[in-house]
Amino acid sequence: MAPKTDSKTTQNVIPTQEAELRSRPATNLNQHLLAILALCWSIFQLWVVREAINDTLVRGIHLSFAITLAYLSFPALKGAKRDYTPLIDIVLALVAGFGALYVVLNYDAIAQRPGVPIFQDIIFGVITLTLLLEASRRTLGPALMVIGSIFLAYCYFGPSLPDIIAHRGASVNKIINHMYLTTEGIFGVPLRVSASFVFLFVLFGALLDRAGAGHYFIQLSYAALGRFRGGPAKAAIAASGLTGMISGSSIANTVTTGTFTIPLMKKLGFPATKAGAIEVAASTNGQLMPPIMGAAAFIIAEFLGISYVDVVKAAFIPAVVSYLGLFYVVHLEACKLGLKGIPKNQLPPVLKTFMSGIHFLLPVFLLIYTLVIERQSAGLAAFNAIMMVMVIMVLQQPILAYIHKTSISNGFNKGFSDLYYGLIDGARYMIPIAIATAAAGLVVGTITLTGLGQRLMEVIEIISMGNLLLVLVFTAITSLILGMGLPTTANYIVMASLTAPIVVQLGGDSGLLIPAIAAHLFVFYFGILADDTPPVGLAAYAAAAIAHADPIKTGIQGFTYDMRTAILPFMFIFNTDLILIQGIEVGGSAMQSSSWIWINDWTVWVSLFCLATIAMFAFVSAIMGWNAGPAKWWERLLLLLICLGLFRPDLLSESMGITNKYYMAIPPLLLYGALTLWKKRTYQNI
Repeated sequence: MAPKTDSKTTQNVIPTQEAELRSRPATNLNQHLLAILALCWSIFQLWVVREAINDTLVRGIHLSFAITLAYLSFPALKGAKRDYTPLIDIVLALVAGFGALYVVLNYDAIAQRPGVPIFQDIIFGVITLTLLLEASRRTLGPALMVIGSIFLAYCYFGPSLPDIIAHRGASVNKIINHMYLTTEGIFGVPLRVSASFVFLFVLFGALLDRAGAGHYFIQLSYAALGRFRGGPAKAAIAASGLTGMISGSSIANTVTTGTFTIPLMKKLGFPATKAGAIEVAASTNGQLMPPIMGAAAFIIAEFLGISYVDVVKAAFIPAVVSYLGLFYVVHLEACKLGLKGIPKNQLPPVLKTFMSGIHFLLPVFLLIYTLVIERQSAGLAAFNAIMMVMVIMVLQQPILAYIHKTSISNGFNKGFSDLYYGLIDGARYMIPIAIATAAAGLVVGTITLTGLGQRLMEVIEIISMGNLLLVLVFTAITSLILGMGLPTTANYIVMASLTAPIVVQLGGDSGLLIPAIAAHLFVFYFGILADDTPPVGLAAYAAAAIAHADPIKTGIQGFTYDMRTAILPFMFIFNTDLILIQGIEVGGSAMQSSSWIWINDWTVWVSLFCLATIAMFAFVSAIMGWNAGPAKWWERLLLLLICLGLFRPDLLSESMGITNKYYMAIPPLLLYGALTLWKKRTYQNI
């Protein structure tokens, strides 16, 4: 039988960021105020899609809603009473909200005196920046507050620092003007993306889930994959991939799908630690899955000045290959444990399950169609999809009432109630994301104000001795460490601002031309992986709580599974074909300059996808120590070499002077096939 679910309960506990777990319950006195503010925020964000409003004004109003709700929703201390809102928090909410609106209300006056702030500007700037840092501490923990404070201090104390990172310094007036009154600081690109695109996609996910799509995806995955070896684990992967497309949060995926799949995996025979780790690995990768990919993907497009469709195109092969690799991980784990699937007669019919919620797929298809085929803006595509979800939410309950011969008016009431709470949910899920993008703007603003990027490049070049591989390892480790305390979006903004340009520059200096999107996807991937990296991987803690397992062991096991994802960024840095980009030499020398073109031949796409998938399977077999049977140490080493040969056929083709590098993928393919067949025959004869 399919797992029983209470979608209403599930919807009430799904956070799109880990900070949602810290928030106050919406009860008693603050319930109506929070609901009204959240509803107004959602309506405002939908309204501005169709209205031509100055973008800076939208950012100010967006932040005003977010920071006001942050103080009303999140207590100052973990041990504080959570059933009411203290007067001090109400006062801080009003002051912080007005501080964000100050730029909106005085927009014309500020525009007439650019770079010359008055005393009133400075006062409101100091108050707003201070309250923004405190809001980030409440919603996201202390990490982003500390980082933002350090960067502000760096702006002021520049002359007193060691020569290698020193700068001439900036006065308080200059710092406030740059960070508060311009679009270089907290009202910069990250907040612009949050206000323009991200809110709409988070709202789309919240409405779709409130309508019942999350439950439908779980049921469909279970019905389709439950009968295969390790079926519930494979269903968890499929469900997390589907819900990841609409939520963009590893914590949300873990809480949503893990509540049902982890107990099923344990019942089938997976140890608690491995059941939790599989869910963590699947949920973490949900942020990689097109078409939504979480908030950071929109910021990548904005930073690089490319379309969101181009980001999706570049991310597609690595994301899908990573998920297929996880399916293979689960398959090998089931083989090692001797597990079977669930009998088909105990599963719900696939076709019936699919048809029961096929209407939930229509908004997703509309979103993809308008983004990819019609090339509409991300905001307009999300708006159209939201409108369709709203229609579905209002009509599906009356239709079900008619079918079951119950009260149609009650069905309409239920539909409008779901729509009302979905709009509120979307706004509340956005609070930590909006706060994170605004606070991370302090890092971006510091770089533009002080020229920190160039100085950091010199420091990293000295530490790495100009070795690009060391730079990449250093960047990956830093992303993982920062990601333990920062949400993915903030982590990406910090690392993309500081290290992505350095990767591109040092790559060029060492003779390897790297497209900027490859460097940005590199830090994006490792920021995501931090969600299951011990000792602070919050997705691992969530999964361990459901599985009743040790969170550290769950995190370590989950990271082991995610090693297949960790190798992909290194591969597409050195082989950009994997992100469907080829370099074209300009001026006769690759050392001089290069432009980039997209690979548009679908036969090449298919070939690259197949090679990358086989390479991933070889890597998974090596890591898991199983290839049609237990693999010895030399077999695992050989599998790693096969993986490298398939991901990087250019290593041999360049040394042998072969024009088409993919000819050199043939020997590893043949070797992998021969090794697998030999192992299968040997293991069956034992």
